[in-house]
Amino acid sequence: MAFPVTRLRRLRRTSQLRDLVRETRLTPEAFVYPMFVCPGEGVRKEVRSMPGVFNLSVDEAVKEAREVHSLGIPAVILFGLPEQKDDMATGAWADDGVVQQAARALKSEVPDLILMGDVCLCEYMSHGHCGVVKSSSTPMSLGAAARDAAVHAERGPVAVRNEREKESVIDELAAIVARSVKSNFEIDNDASLELLARTSVSLTRAGIDIIAPSDMMDGRVAAIRRALDEGGFNNTPILSYAAKFASGFYGPFREAADSAPQFGDRRSYQMDGANLREAMREIELDIEEGADMIMIKPAMPYLDVIAAARERFDLPLAAYQVSGEYAMIEAAARNGWIERDRVMMESLLSIRRAGASIILTYHAKDAAKLMA
Repeated sequence: MAFPVTRLRRLRRTSQLRDLVRETRLTPEAFVYPMFVCPGEGVRKEVRSMPGVFNLSVDEAVKEAREVHSLGIPAVILFGLPEQKDDMATGAWADDGVVQQAARALKSEVPDLILMGDVCLCEYMSHGHCGVVKSSSTPMSLGAAARDAAVHAERGPVAVRNEREKESVIDELAAIVARSVKSNFEIDNDASLELLARTSVSLTRAGIDIIAPSDMMDGRVAAIRRALDEGGFNNTPILSYAAKFASGFYGPFREAADSAPQFGDRRSYQMDGANLREAMREIELDIEEGADMIMIKPAMPYLDVIAAARERFDLPLAAYQVSGEYAMIEAAARNGWIERDRVMMESLLSIRRAGASIILTYHAKDAAKLMA
């Protein structure tokens, strides 16, 4: 019936009526809180571009986890900052790696908290990429690339008179190396799978409950599932970052995790933001390989992808409200341009409305407090 018989405003008149007919509901049980774990003791270092987010030593991570659990948030996802990086991402799969240490401590101190382990190699690789780097023709280390770049540049020994000139020379040589490597490198997909599988087993052995591969290598879910099953961890679920887009919204995360690529970019393995149908293919392949849950990342710029995935697939669906989304809200609020809490909750509600039943967000604690 049309107006005046039908008046949709009738059900918006009071907060009680609005609560009663609300179609989409948000609760702390939907949240996963990301945490960055670093070496040391008593470390709580705020990330400059993410106010309120910290790099935490294991003892501080335990304190943070207790607070998270007390707010009714069921899970955290752990990212690691290793003491050293190398070309084989040793810190990712070492039994004494920083995330493995954190997992054991958290399981001991907050046993009911679900621990997710991000499985990627970028934080642990000296070059910052998510897989093994090789030359497009033959394998080349960064040292070899630097040597060859210097030869091609025909630059001999340089006399440096002061610190300013020294920095200028270093920057120039670094640029030469970057140009040389960028034109010759590629990510070796199949060689990376072994390291990802090894990392997954190591994290599970340390107490991680859910393995979450975020690297976007083809075939990684199958490789991880096989390794987990062979290691006796057939009950460990995989939450696949099934559609992870090559996005400009990751910038603050790369500061937090010290994971920016030293050359090139990740567009050859992360998804093109223009491709919705390809995202559905990526998700479908991961499900066929054994993924138990799927994730879309980022969240708000890709609400249409979340909605399409919810319509098509029946698995639990997660979305990651990434660092850039968080940083924009915080920066705008600090400038007085928006109402922080209102926009924060609206953004999370939009992700839930699009179809995500699990939301990874740096706003988890603050949002849970508002809902208490």
